[in-house]
Amino acid sequence: MSAKVKGFLYGVATSVTFGLIPLFTLPLMRAGLETDSILFYRFVTATVALGLMMAVKKENFALPWRDVPIVVALAALYMGSAQFLLYGYEVMGAGVATTLHFTYPVFVTLLMLLLFRERASWVTWMAVVLAIGGVARLSLNGAELRLPLMGVVVILLSAVAYASYIIAVNKSRVKDLHSRKLAFYVFLFTTAMFAVKNAAGEGVQPLPDVWAAVNVVLLAVAPTVISNITLLLAVRNIGGTLTSILGALEPVTAVCIGALVFGEAFTFSEAVGIALILVAVVLVILNRSIKENAAVILKRIRPRHS
Repeated sequence: MSAKVKGFLYGVATSVTFGLIPLFTLPLMRAGLETDSILFYRFVTATVALGLMMAVKKENFALPWRDVPIVVALAALYMGSAQFLLYGYEVMGAGVATTLHFTYPVFVTLLMLLLFRERASWVTWMAVVLAIGGVARLSLNGAELRLPLMGVVVILLSAVAYASYIIAVNKSRVKDLHSRKLAFYVFLFTTAMFAVKNAAGEGVQPLPDVWAAVNVVLLAVAPTVISNITLLLAVRNIGGTLTSILGALEPVTAVCIGALVFGEAFTFSEAVGIALILVAVVLVILNRSIKENAAVILKRIRPRHS
C-alpha cells in the first residue's frame, strides 16, 4: 500500500473518530461535570492508555530536551482547541459547533499564506468566501444572530488553534518523532495544564457513576488516542492541508450523532451553512486540480492567432 493511500485512510479515520466527541462528551456534561474536569479525565486517561501501549510495544520514551518547548507549545494549542470546542457544546448544538470548528482547513491555508508565503489562488479566495458564507448562514437568521456571537468566536478560535497545531507538527522537527511518542507527550503536557487549571479553580470533580467512567474511557480512546495517532500519521504521509481536508467526515459524523442520538434540530438553514463550509473545504483540496484544468480549458478555447 502506497504512502498516499495510507495517508488518506489515516485521515478518514481521524475525522470519523474525532467526530465522535459529542457522543461521549454530552452525557458527561449532562451528568453535571464541568469542561475542565471532563478534559482532565480525557487526557489523563489517554496519556495512561498510550503510555501502556508504548510500554507493551517496548518503545523508547526518551524525548530530547530541545524538543520539549515545541511539544509544550503543541500541547497548549491542543488544550486551547479542546477547551474552546467544549465551550461551544455548552452554548449551541454539538453538530453546529463541530461544523464551525471544521473551518480549520481554511485557517490552515490562510496561516500557510501568512506565515510561509504560500501563494493563494482565486480558488483559495473563493473557498474563504464560501466558508465565511457558511459560518454566516449557521450564525444568522436574517439580521438577527441565531447563535451567540461569543460562542461562534470561541469555536472559530478552536479552529485556529487546531489549524496551528497541524501546521506546527508538519513544519517543526518533531514531525520526525514516532507518532505515538509525540502524541503521548502532547497528552502528558496537556494533562498537566488541565491539572494546574483545575487546581487553580475548584478542583477536579469526581465521576458520578460507572457510565460516566465508561464515557471517559471511550472519549480518551476513540477521539483522542486513535484520532491523534492517525492524525500524525496522515500529516506525515500526505501533509497538513490534505489531512485537514479529509476531516469532512468529522462534522457529518457529529451532525448525525447530534440529530439521531441527542435529538438536536437540523434545519434547512443549517444544512445550507454546512454545505457551504464543506464545498469551501473541497475547493481547498482541489485547488491545484481546478487551476490546472481551468488553464487547459482556457488554452483550448483561446482564439489562435494566424
